[in-house]
Amino acid sequence: MSTTAVLDQNTPTPTVARGAKRQRGRRHLPRIAVAGILALVFAFPIVWTIIGGFKPTQDANASPPVWWPSHWSVRSFGKLDSSGTSLFDYVWHSAEVTLLTVVLTTVVAVMAGYAFAFFRFRGKGLLFGVSIGMLLVPYPALLISLFTVMVWLGLTNSLIGLALIYTTFQLPFAVYMMRNSFESIPDDIPEAAQIDGCTKISALPRILLPLVTPGIVTVALFAFLAAWNEFLAALVLLNDNTKFTLPIALVNAQNGPLNTIDWGALQAGITVTMLPCVVLFMLLQRYYVSGLVAGTGK
Repeated sequence: MSTTAVLDQNTPTPTVARGAKRQRGRRHLPRIAVAGILALVFAFPIVWTIIGGFKPTQDANASPPVWWPSHWSVRSFGKLDSSGTSLFDYVWHSAEVTLLTVVLTTVVAVMAGYAFAFFRFRGKGLLFGVSIGMLLVPYPALLISLFTVMVWLGLTNSLIGLALIYTTFQLPFAVYMMRNSFESIPDDIPEAAQIDGCTKISALPRILLPLVTPGIVTVALFAFLAAWNEFLAALVLLNDNTKFTLPIALVNAQNGPLNTIDWGALQAGITVTMLPCVVLFMLLQRYYVSGLVAGTGK
């Protein structure tokens, strides 16, 4: 029997292949159904909030709730322009603080993680243990001390000072992530770079940084989400309405007549706040998942 005949016998016909595909689809049907239900459960609050932001005031504050608006309105978004400061200013302040936090956190975490992974120095284990131990301290307990430091430095009521506080909160986890990312690199690669003439410092931007891209993206994404949504530190440090970030603006905008909550304005503000986070996570989720598991298999 020729080789061609043997291959023809072993190759499934299109009908058999379609049948096997349908069988695999039926086998995965319960998983698909469960995944679809979970997706709907998690997506419902997001969809409900976005729709609520476009409801007129009487529909947004109705009890029992109105599931679909009688007409679409952007009046709730206009209420975010209260107290003489526009919504764009609030978003810009949050973006300024967040981007500065992301840059500072990422740069310091990359350098510290690289040092903990590849350099030997006295007190290395103790220093790393102390930095990780800071994760066990709730950050509100540190706010009074940090506020005192900001007063001494003259950085109260300052977006730069707020970014420094956010960076302080993010660094322990970020350093831990980057140390794990660098340790996931096989030992042969840094050694080969040194043989080719690179020093430990020059090997970082030329060879190693592209290999830890998922870890860098994960650290930057965590820093972005934390700084963009953080409320308490901004409330303590900022006292000028013209410098308020978006989360503080939401608290001011939610107040309706007679101390009631204006649900339409609140949902409109939440929509503006969460959309950048959702978009960034959807774009970077594959790096995010890879970065979280970096270092676990070495």
